[in-house]
Amino acid sequence: MRLFGYARVSTSQQSLDGQMKALKEAGVRENRIFSDKATGSNLNRSGLDLLRLKVEEGDAILIKKLDRLGRNTEDMITLIKEFDAMRVSIRFLDDGISTEGTMGKMVVTILSAVADAERQRILERTNEGRLEAKAKGVRFGRKPSVDRKAVRSLHAQGVGATEIANRLKIGRSTVYKVLTD
Repeated sequence: MRLFGYARVSTSQQSLDGQMKALKEAGVRENRIFSDKATGSNLNRSGLDLLRLKVEEGDAILIKKLDRLGRNTEDMITLIKEFDAMRVSIRFLDDGISTEGTMGKMVVTILSAVADAERQRILERTNEGRLEAKAKGVRFGRKPSVDRKAVRSLHAQGVGATEIANRLKIGRSTVYKVLTD
C-alpha cells in the first residue's frame, strides 16, 4: 500500500503550507502529494486529476480535513465512490475517519452532509447581514478615489482633460467619464 496526499485551498491567496506539513508528518512522501488552488465545487482540478491517474488498488489517500476534498455532499460522495471503485481508501487526518469499511463510508457521507448544511447556513447569515447593513446605509465596495468636484471645477475653469488628468493624477479617460456622468 502506498500513501498519497491531497491538499486544496479555495483561492490563490490562501496557503497550502499547513496541509502539506500535516501530510508529510503523516508519512506521505513529498512527490506523492497533489494539490489544487481551486474551489472544491469544481471536480475538474489538475491536482485531483493527476492523483486519480497515479493511485492504484490498495493505495490510501490522506487528506487533512473532510472539506478539502469537495465543497458539497454530492461531489464528496461522487469522489468517494470513484476512489472506492478503484479500491483506494481515503483517510481524513483531522476528523480521524476513513472510507475503509462500511461504517467509515457512512460516517464520511453524514459528515459531508453536515458540512454542506453548515456552509449553506453561513451563506444565509452572510447575506442577511449584508442586507441589514445596506438597509442601515452601509456602502460596499471600493471607496471613490477620484475627486469628482475637483474634476468638474477645473473643467468649468476651462482646463483641458489632459491637464486635469495630470494635476489630479488620474487617467484622461476617467476625466471624460466624470464629465459625462
